[in-house]
Amino acid sequence: MALILSIESATSICSVALHQNGFFLGLIELNQENVHAKKLILLIESLFKNLGFKTKDLDAVAVSSGPGSYTGLRIGVSIAKGLAYAHDIPLIGVDTLRALAHQVIPICSDGDFIIPLMDARRMEIYMSILSSKGEIVESSKPLIVEDNPFLEYLQNGKVYFLGDGVEKLKRILDHPNAVFSNILNSSRSMGELAFDKYQKSEFESLAYFEPNYLKEFRVIASKKNPLII
Repeated sequence: MALILSIESATSICSVALHQNGFFLGLIELNQENVHAKKLILLIESLFKNLGFKTKDLDAVAVSSGPGSYTGLRIGVSIAKGLAYAHDIPLIGVDTLRALAHQVIPICSDGDFIIPLMDARRMEIYMSILSSKGEIVESSKPLIVEDNPFLEYLQNGKVYFLGDGVEKLKRILDHPNAVFSNILNSSRSMGELAFDKYQKSEFESLAYFEPNYLKEFRVIASKKNPLII
């Protein structure tokens, strides 16, 4: 029996879930900016207490691997690595956009597409495109939201858009095949994907694993004083 903890920290969502052999056991999450450093460990402790488990019972730790917030991803990966190292268990990286898209697979029909979107500030989003079965059609990448995106997919059937980047797209996209959802990132959708990787022994290196930020972290200097960051 594989007990796997999933950690999602790529956005303002701070979320932890437990799955056993891919089946959902429980979840605790907050949707609040800048709480990951203070709350993530506390959420994990509460989750284990509520479900009657201890961290020593874990068989693996899964973590959202990006794209997403630089700070959020760093915190999530650091905690996941710490747990994996302390208990000598595997670390599993789960693509953030794929896990987000996984939530709508049950309602898709053959020929539909799923496009998860994450806010990347200004008019940029992180996006990927998946088939109705969750297969990657276009890998994760940053995109500037411009007029009439995704028309080649919209002309062939329904396209499900979800994630916190949806609001940017809704401003410029109006198409009868576009289905906009308010579904956000959650560790709950990581369990099945993590268990599949666990069975295939697709594990990450504790020493070398880094999140996929897609864009480099940039520190902007003060315009008033270039010496102040």
